[in-house]
Amino acid sequence: MGLSQILKESGVPKGSFYYYFSSKEAFGCALLEDYVAEYLESFDALAETSGSAGDRLAAYWDGWLGVDASEGIAGRCLVVKLAAEIADLSDDMRRVLDEGVSDLVARLAALLTEGAEDGSLHPLPDPAGAAAALYAQWLGAAILAKLSQSDLPLRQARADTARRLFPDTH
Repeated sequence: MGLSQILKESGVPKGSFYYYFSSKEAFGCALLEDYVAEYLESFDALAETSGSAGDRLAAYWDGWLGVDASEGIAGRCLVVKLAAEIADLSDDMRRVLDEGVSDLVARLAALLTEGAEDGSLHPLPDPAGAAAALYAQWLGAAILAKLSQSDLPLRQARADTARRLFPDTH
């Protein structure tokens, strides 16, 4: 869908749009920045709940599944939906998503470290590397779930994550 159609459907004059955004790309960056900020706030809220780090991390992975594929994180994730296209079209928008992923991976690594300390997760020699690999696994599983229109890849990622991280196999 082009910008003209979006503006027409929303009743926003082109002049008003360009008053706030210098280009379509600037608008895309603003949308992605809002999305990343909201996603990270949601993760932070989950990470700050009570319970062990392992329990909080398990709740995050379970959130990828949701009740059905469209309700889980995987079904709504803009990284899943847009990353490959954005990486080829807009360096600025790619950078926004890449920085958001880096911020999320750092938060995952912190939970992995905390979980090793509280005994709810297996200790890992490289929590940052493990967090990056886990996110990559889940991102790939989400893409495969979209292709197959099945949550099987996500359920397989969940089972593998449990085997690798949780002493009592969450």
